[in-house]
Amino acid sequence: MAEALTIGDPAPPFELPGAGGESISLAGLKGRKVVLYFYPKDDTSGCTKEAIAFNGLRKAFADAGTEIIGVSPDSVASHDRFRTKYDLAFPLAADEEKTMLEAYGVWKEKSMYGRKYFGVERTTVLIDADGRVARVWPKVKVDGHADEVLRAAQAL
Repeated sequence: MAEALTIGDPAPPFELPGAGGESISLAGLKGRKVVLYFYPKDDTSGCTKEAIAFNGLRKAFADAGTEIIGVSPDSVASHDRFRTKYDLAFPLAADEEKTMLEAYGVWKEKSMYGRKYFGVERTTVLIDADGRVARVWPKVKVDGHADEVLRAAQAL
């Protein structure tokens, strides 16, 4: 398991397949601010609500020079269906191998009804234009979160 990211750390590099056959990499976003929001599963209630919130603010994020990328362990095919169903206009990266999830410290042991398992801890990371971690939101509560991230991106 990777250590939790600290503000000022270089963001771990990644290259993952995305919905629509695109390749998504940190290197490809060089010089731009990036919001990476990590979520557990496509088309579940909380994840859908979060995706719709970020999607609704995409113009404001673009005006702030900030890219939005959703990341989960779901497949590209699942991401394609999710994006189409909710008309999402930003990339969704598929990390089925969980290498990026582990590098960013969001693949964690969880517990439900006494049963332990591994899954994504809903987390958002804001990366500055120099590729450094500017802010981390662990254990995200969805309501109002996209707005809070937008304010941080605008202030950066």
